[in-house]
Amino acid sequence: MEKRVLVVDDDQVVGQSFERVLNAKGYKVDTALSGREAFEKNAGADFDMVFMDLKMPGPDGLEVAKRIKEMNPWLPIVVVTGYGSQEQEEKAKAIGVAEFLHKPLTPSAIEEVAARVTERTAAAATAAHAEPAPAKRESVARNVGLFFAAPFIGLAYIVAFPFIAAWMIARYGVRAITGKQ
Repeated sequence: MEKRVLVVDDDQVVGQSFERVLNAKGYKVDTALSGREAFEKNAGADFDMVFMDLKMPGPDGLEVAKRIKEMNPWLPIVVVTGYGSQEQEEKAKAIGVAEFLHKPLTPSAIEEVAARVTERTAAAATAAHAEPAPAKRESVARNVGLFFAAPFIGLAYIVAFPFIAAWMIARYGVRAITGKQ
């Protein structure tokens, strides 16, 4: 099945470069020249991955990435920039960006990142759809035991709390009166 990629960069040549490289590897590439255009295209299509420039007119790449992640949390976004800083990279990771790359990129680097992100996404989807392991007998017995013990444990706390509180108040009161630490 053909993977769909959205490349968001205000430089048309960059979008064409990604398109040329990724089309040859079986990806269908769509480009957007601004964050606003990226929102429009993302709303009307089902992409498998987004390559995003940081510096663009209108909302910057981090703002666009954040809004796209809010709409599609599962969608991997790769930030590509020639002006990246450690602070921007940390913000990108906090948003949930899959990778942060620095320009200039070679065709092989673009291919490798696309393959890596696709593989990671496929592995995550497989893990999410995997059947859960059967529960161990001992964990079931432990959980049943804790279920029945919980009210008694709570009762013990309720009974012990006033005594512990009175002891602490008396202890700190004596220390305050005597001036000892």
